[in-house]
Amino acid sequence: MSAGAPPPDVTDPAALARQGARALQTGEWAVAERAFVALMAAGQADAAIHTALGMARLNLGDAAAARAAADAALALDPGYARALVLRGDAFEASGLGVEALEAWRRALAAPGAANPAPDLAALLTRARARIAQAAERAQADLARRIEGLGPAGDDDADPIAGWRARHAVDLLFGRAQRHVQQPRRLYWPGLPDIGFYPRAATPFLSRLEAATQAIRQELLAIMRTDTFAPYVEGDAAAAARDRHGLVGNPDWSAWYLWRDGAPLEANLARCPATAAALEGLPLARARGRTPNVLFSLLRPGMHIPPHHGLVNTRLICHLPLIVPPGCAFRVGAETREWREGVAWAFDDTIEHEAWNRSDQTRVILLLDVWKPELTAHERQVVEAVFEAVDTLSPATDWSG
Repeated sequence: MSAGAPPPDVTDPAALARQGARALQTGEWAVAERAFVALMAAGQADAAIHTALGMARLNLGDAAAARAAADAALALDPGYARALVLRGDAFEASGLGVEALEAWRRALAAPGAANPAPDLAALLTRARARIAQAAERAQADLARRIEGLGPAGDDDADPIAGWRARHAVDLLFGRAQRHVQQPRRLYWPGLPDIGFYPRAATPFLSRLEAATQAIRQELLAIMRTDTFAPYVEGDAAAAARDRHGLVGNPDWSAWYLWRDGAPLEANLARCPATAAALEGLPLARARGRTPNVLFSLLRPGMHIPPHHGLVNTRLICHLPLIVPPGCAFRVGAETREWREGVAWAFDDTIEHEAWNRSDQTRVILLLDVWKPELTAHERQVVEAVFEAVDTLSPATDWSG
């Protein structure tokens, strides 16, 4: 109780409650404190009264007494949102920022926060803003700390380590979602869950990009004379099971230069610039399976639904050659629009989808390469795995 306050009249608790509430609204903190102390003396010490007393004492500059009042309220009602907000405010006034954030987060998750009264809604809005401000400060401080550690990102000597650092921070602050590899056939453990690979980890893409115009001219010549075959092939039974309508669908079709690990010499001879651009690339090789190199065509209005690839030991590379507006590709949580001559590599065992929302055809050069993390020995083991599977079950489709 404030020094010099007159003895409270405890004969009318309802009048004291009204007096205390009005005093809180008008900022008469000492009057509010006297009223709520008197109410407690009259046996009216519920969670709301404890919280109201704590609010008055916090505004009188006594953060410790305010926190004690909040704790007393929470002992009576552990989920009382107003008391949780007060507790956070008291912690903040005492310089205990982490504890304040935790109390405010609990307030936002409390049962009463789902459909709050207007005054509580205002308190929760303020708590939410405090949490957001703290997150912004933390992110800015972290950015300064990371900058002080030296260069990071795709220019690192180890670009995958640079990606890990950036992605970990993005996950921590909710700027990214975790999407993991889910291969439908072969899982190779220990490889990172990266959707679009860092550019520095796939430097060979520059070789493809430099040949874009020459490759595009070869593609246009093919399109004038040849018919592309549906990318997803199968018999009538397979088509009957195909809920997405992709089997035999010419709206997603292909023209191959390499198929199931074998070069199509006649096709390569018609595309010498493309064949030259492929030389020296780390094409994934397994007899009878890979590499596959093809022109992939997506007709207007076509949508390839979300799906996962078969093996996580490879990356799929795209070199866009004919790209009207409205054509995009999603891997995990990241969506990119194809841009002519700008290549990328991605892990197709992370959920991905594609669409062409234009009125024109989109065509890319598509090929598969080894994941850069695989050692030469591991690549040999992968090849042996494919051969063993072919021996045991030649009909198994791992082409993806």
